[in-house]
Formats: sequence, C-alpha cells, structure tokens
Amino acid sequence: MRFVRISLLYCFTLLVWGVWGGHGVLAADFALPLGYPERVLGSADAPVTLYEYSSLTCPHCADFHRQTLPKLKVSHIDTGKVRLVLRDYPLDRLSMVGAMMARCAPEGHYYKIMELLFSSQQAMVSAENPLAFLKQTGRLAGMSEADLDACFANESLLVSIQQVQERARETFDVRSTPSFVIDEALYAGALSYEALSEALDRALVHKGVSR
Repeated sequence: MRFVRISLLYCFTLLVWGVWGGHGVLAADFALPLGYPERVLGSADAPVTLYEYSSLTCPHCADFHRQTLPKLKVSHIDTGKVRLVLRDYPLDRLSMVGAMMARCAPEGHYYKIMELLFSSQQAMVSAENPLAFLKQTGRLAGMSEADLDACFANESLLVSIQQVQERARETFDVRSTPSFVIDEALYAGALSYEALSEALDRALVHKGVSR
C-alpha cells in the first residue's frame, strides 16, 4: 500500500512538473479554457508557436495583420517553422462580438474573416450600425442569418473568451494589445517584423532548428 501511495505521489509530481516547469503541457495551453475553439495558422508540427493576443478594434493589432503578418507568413509560417495561434483579448463590446463571430465561422474561414475585419477596421468602428457590418462580413464567409444570431446568443462562447482574457492576465501578465507569447515569454506592444523575427529565430535556435 505504501508503494502505491509513493507511486501516485511520484506521478503527480511529474504531472505538475510537466505543466509548470518541464517540456510537457505549456502554460500557454493551460491558459486555454475548455470549449474555446482554437484556430491555428500554419503547420501543427511547427517547432515554435507564436501566440497573439489581440482586439479587433485595436489599431496596432490591425497594423500587425496588415503589415507584419504577411512577412512572417513568408519567412516563418509557410516554411513550417512557426505556427500562429490567435487568442482573443477584446477591449470593448464591438471587438467581443466580432471575435465571437469569427470563432463561430467554419474553421477554414477564421483567419480570412479576421483579415477582413482588421483591414476594414476603420469602416467597422465608424459604421452607423456596427452589428450589421459584422453580419455582412459573416455572410461573406457563408454564415446564414440564423448562424449569426445563434452565434451572438452563444453565452458559453462569450464566457470562454472572457476566460481567455483572464487567464492571459494571470499566466502571462497580458495587459494590452497586441501582446505576443513565444516560449512562455511575453512581448507586449506593436513589435516590428524585425523584432518578432529575431525573437522567433532565438526560439528556433533554442529548439535546435536552423533559421
């Protein structure tokens, strides 16, 4: 009986170490609540993951998606070295509703919708009826009126996005957008392509991958 207790304690110790200090479950994965539909851009087998916390009404987030992300796709994502995981950090009601709609869209359309919303951010925030603007974007992705209404009424999705924000604050001290997490390290603010590329290259070297 004593051997069983020791074995269980040993297994529990390994589990905790895997979550917090080892190479098992990363803190970034722990920060993901159940029921939150993860959306990944790039190869699932990429050695390095770039986590982006952003808000659809954040101008610097839009700049990242318009100017920096296309370059990262060519140099790091399309080459199979890095995968991007976008996590919602809505700063207001409009960005929350937009984030919900994008998560409800068919998985293959998620990043297309996000790019549409970021590229038309100024029109969205100044629209007389922002909800109608969002719905029009959703319809471009093949969502019906019933799909959109059901999405906006999805309380569990709303709660999961709020939990993503809360856990981002608790786990990585995310306080603003955009914020990026690479190898458990937080990079806050409007980073240039060069700065992000350098951070990703360091992470690749750490994983034993040539740049």
